[in-house]
Amino acid sequence: MIIKAEQKDIPIIQNLAKKSWAFAYADILEQDQIDYMLNMMYSEEALKKHFKNPNYHYYLVSENDEFLGFVGFEFHQEPETTKLHRIYFLKEAQGKGLGKKALKFVINEAENVNDKRVTLTVNKNNSAHKFYESQGFKVYEEAILNIGNGYVMDDYLMEFIINQ
Repeated sequence: MIIKAEQKDIPIIQNLAKKSWAFAYADILEQDQIDYMLNMMYSEEALKKHFKNPNYHYYLVSENDEFLGFVGFEFHQEPETTKLHRIYFLKEAQGKGLGKKALKFVINEAENVNDKRVTLTVNKNNSAHKFYESQGFKVYEEAILNIGNGYVMDDYLMEFIINQ
């Protein structure tokens, strides 16, 4: 089930982020960088700012009354473009098709507001980029982004074109 998150759900989002990042980035990033990024991206202040943005939405993904992941996306982040900022699942959610369902949900939501594409960034060393490709996303650029504190993100920028 995919349900809209509210500001009161910030602790759930933070907990899911911490647990899913430990799994997703353990072999890719140093723990210091993971901690820095979690604090920067999932602090209460950062999440409250997202909830105040009328185009930014968080949804929780659950199965059997247990939260297994979440998505965070922003309509019209660029002209006619929805940006998928966050899609993370716990390790135990793998192989259940929840990622596919969540991606389809985001694409449908983008289409409902007349956006023509969905973009995302993914670490070049994260095998998730293969998953995104299997769902119709294509790399359109590569970028090394300075995120502060001496850290960078070496990413693929990917896009899904709606109604190709």
